[in-house]
Amino acid sequence: MSLKSYRHKRDFRRIHEPRGKTLSKRGDHSFVVQKHAARRLHYDFCLELNGVLLSWVLPKGPSLDPKEKRLAVRVEDHPVEYGRFEGTIPEGEYGAGTVLLWDRGRWIPDGDPSKGCWAMTSRSLTPSWWF
Repeated sequence: MSLKSYRHKRDFRRIHEPRGKTLSKRGDHSFVVQKHAARRLHYDFCLELNGVLLSWVLPKGPSLDPKEKRLAVRVEDHPVEYGRFEGTIPEGEYGAGTVLLWDRGRWIPDGDPSKGCWAMTSRSLTPSWWF
């Protein structure tokens, strides 16, 4: 997993997003959901695995109804430090707009985590949420 695509899309002289680095496997099972008021309001879902945040865009946000299916589009990996990022990305930069932390929590793999099935617990997505 690499942060090359993440870094290529950003001018770190103009933005306050973390440049980050790939961390060694920490065994942490954290995730974060950020509300991103960019060109179009959407939510970013990031799940820590193998030293980076695997990332998806949720155009309609997460659903609190487990029977409702929502689109999730895989995007470039982000540094783990991005999970703490809140702020405004300037106009003209990739992802311009305001990023707010909407939720964070822990995930539990349901089988092979690379297959994309996890149970998550947090303050907003309770009692558990499946991706």
